[in-house]
Amino acid sequence: MSAKPSSSPGFHLSAEQFRRHGHDAIEWIARYMENVESFPVLSQVKPGQIRSQLPDSPPQTPERLEDIFADLDRIILPGITHWQSPGFFAFFPGNNSAPSILGEVLSAALGVQGMMWVTSPACTELETHVLDWVARMLDLPEKFHSADSGGGVIQDSASSATLCALLAARERKTDGWTNQNGMAGSQPLVAYGSTQTHTSMDKAVRIAGVGQENLIKIDVDDSFAMKPDSLEKAIRRDLEKDRIPFFVCATLGTTSSTAFDPVEAIGSICQKYGLWLHVDAAMSGTAALCPEFRWLNKGLELADSYCFNPHKWMFVNFDCTCFFTADREDLIRTFSVVPEFLRNPASDSGRVIDYRDWQIPLGRRFRALKLWFVIRSYGIEGLQHHVREHVRLARLFRERVENSELFELAAPVRLNLVCFRHKQGDEATRRVLDRVNRSGKMYLTHTRLNHRTVLRMCIGQTHTSQRHVDDAWQLLQEAAEEGPINS
Repeated sequence: MSAKPSSSPGFHLSAEQFRRHGHDAIEWIARYMENVESFPVLSQVKPGQIRSQLPDSPPQTPERLEDIFADLDRIILPGITHWQSPGFFAFFPGNNSAPSILGEVLSAALGVQGMMWVTSPACTELETHVLDWVARMLDLPEKFHSADSGGGVIQDSASSATLCALLAARERKTDGWTNQNGMAGSQPLVAYGSTQTHTSMDKAVRIAGVGQENLIKIDVDDSFAMKPDSLEKAIRRDLEKDRIPFFVCATLGTTSSTAFDPVEAIGSICQKYGLWLHVDAAMSGTAALCPEFRWLNKGLELADSYCFNPHKWMFVNFDCTCFFTADREDLIRTFSVVPEFLRNPASDSGRVIDYRDWQIPLGRRFRALKLWFVIRSYGIEGLQHHVREHVRLARLFRERVENSELFELAAPVRLNLVCFRHKQGDEATRRVLDRVNRSGKMYLTHTRLNHRTVLRMCIGQTHTSQRHVDDAWQLLQEAAEEGPINS
């Protein structure tokens, strides 16, 4: 791209000013990436501390970008919990990478509104193609490829993917009646998930008009996976009550413990009774990049939809959820609304994909660009290498817990999450959690399993190495023994 002289009327930055400050921004990012390990992982500020440093009114006249950058360091950075720190072991990975950041920057520069093919053909066609790449990389069933009846689309989160699947299932079950007439007067529709299913299901049934009382939570086994026989019994009970079972959410890697629902058995039940099966593999789906972990894909050929989050464990910054459907017409019938101002020859021809018809909002960002950058920059081998290393570190940590006099395992360890607790019980476990998080050296979160408080050690940040896991283990032992922890 050749440089051209440009003027900058009004208050806009000139190209030269942007170039200079753009270099400053990249330098700031590079410096942050180099130094992130030195910051307290969990922000140590008090409630209201950030706002108290901000002026009551916005500036009337322009401020210098140098001053804005200075306030980024002075005000904003202390209020950041550093998800990119190698000492971040909380919740789930939210990792990014240099290629992903660059792809995001370029997406912002292009400023694409990719609601339809015609609004930027590259935005749509790259997304379709890269999602087909991803389907092959994970060895997903052929029906999820765009060459078949289905295909992939990038959503902002697994919560949105679940809601889209639920709405499409609702319309398919009612033959479009609810889209036209609403839920009033219809027989109750019933959805199912396990007691460990993510709360995005609870939110989805509320938004979709299904209702919280019509989300049935199915019991789990000793590994915290859904019991298929309990699911079938619940479906039969609802049919006897003249209710309409229509949707099941199975999870591959539950949030609390990384439990894996038996998708093959659940899928057979769904087919028997005509229910839509959605499979949520939010974090764990990335593991299927490695052939040795593709046991988690067993039964996906029976699913109607599937999603996982590259923004959790595949080095793509938030937001980027890959959502696959076995029949794209289900989504289009549910979401397509075509006002006159959106009509155009390409869409009318039926030869292009308009992703606005595959999601809830009209607008959409060029998310495929950062996913494309990451896949090409790492290659399949590079991505596999880092996933395997994180799993190895989790197994190493598991062995230390198993051999510990202070801690015990609280759930099976399948991939990169280790659930453990203090042997002295809940109070001791909570005390350990509080001490390690206040230290600023690492960040853990907890859950409840079998009515007990459990710590979750989730290993998946981009630059987490064995040194960081070793340091975390030492810190945990000090906290458990109530020894000194340098804050």
